Amino acid sequence: MATIGFTLTFWAWDLIAPLGADYQDRLGLTAFQQSLLVAVPVIVGSLGRVPVGALTDRYGARRMFPLVAALTILPVLLLIPARDSYPALLGAGFLLGLGGTTFAIGVPLVNGWFPPDRRGAAIGVFGMGTGGVALSAYFTPRIAAHGANLPFLVVAAALACYAVLAALLITDPPGRTAPAAPLATRLAGAGRLRTTWELSALYAVGFGGVVAFGVYLPTYLKTWYELTPTDAGTRAAGFALVTVVFRPVGGWLSDRVHPARVTAWALGAVAVFAVVQAFDPPLAPLGTVCFLTMAAGLGAAGGSVFALVAQVTPQRQVGTVTGIVGAVGGLGGFVPPLVMGAVYSAKGSYAIGFMLLSDLALAGCVYAYGRMRTVGRPTEPADGPSVPGSAEGQHDRTARRVDPGGPAGGQPQRP
Repeated sequence: MATIGFTLTFWAWDLIAPLGADYQDRLGLTAFQQSLLVAVPVIVGSLGRVPVGALTDRYGARRMFPLVAALTILPVLLLIPARDSYPALLGAGFLLGLGGTTFAIGVPLVNGWFPPDRRGAAIGVFGMGTGGVALSAYFTPRIAAHGANLPFLVVAAALACYAVLAALLITDPPGRTAPAAPLATRLAGAGRLRTTWELSALYAVGFGGVVAFGVYLPTYLKTWYELTPTDAGTRAAGFALVTVVFRPVGGWLSDRVHPARVTAWALGAVAVFAVVQAFDPPLAPLGTVCFLTMAAGLGAAGGSVFALVAQVTPQRQVGTVTGIVGAVGGLGGFVPPLVMGAVYSAKGSYAIGFMLLSDLALAGCVYAYGRMRTVGRPTEPADGPSVPGSAEGQHDRTARRVDPGGPAGGQPQRP
């Protein structure tokens, strides 16, 4: 249920991007204006993960998932009257960012239902919900061919059905306890952890790259390789599908190899093929190989980074930490479309943008391997777990080390 909800809200979150070329032609937008239009939902959805993650820790996914799904219907429908006005589209896109916050709801829900040695694969499967971007890239322009307003009506109806099912079927993990500390205190506690920001930086490269390609790849393919909007959307859907498939692969590998090693190899592959794409190879076959390899690397990195989150974060803080890491990751997807649009407007080439991606991926590769592979699973203190041998006991052991609101009442320690 979490994966289905994540998929549908991600489709809603990405509704504008596949139609961006149409908006550009009808409204006479510049490359930068179009980039801003597709990027606004990304930044709002990213920043919204911080409060939504904290609220999920407090109220649980059983309440938050159907609520957010239902509220997302409103901006989806607002895109219909806003389609002929650029300011109105920006306003609707701002509200549409709500659909991008469900990541911070699903991670703590899924994390709580699985023991530590299976969380990487489980969260990787949940992360396949990013396939909503692929669904949007493939189906949105095709549905729009049968009626300009039809994609928004279809997605709104799907969200309404899901909200009802989620309210009936989603159950919070057994033994879930709501934190007593205020929201600001919990956010401050998570923000004081060094690993929160280290993981945020890595996720900004991995997931940020996925989001950036998801919202800008159709425009890039249409502009540079002169593809039709439908063909560009189909190829962008293929890119997104590869990231979806490799996300659980990254999580599964992280259950067997340290997730930092998986992250390093994945980002290293992205760095190499981003350099190749910067030289503008023909789309068939070398350009296609570059894009699909980068998709695999970015997808695997997204799964491995959150496998690491699950290792070092106590259950009652997962939503808050996930919100921060997910927000920074989403912001990593906000900047590249703006940079690509600005670079193309100024230089008439996308090469600089791909070289910047290569530099960031290489930096993430080096840092993941050099620093993050020393972060292991928490060790058991002398007093032992609260529930011997249980997943909850694992959380309690971790909480004593990193939770500022833990029973010791002292200052948080770095893991």
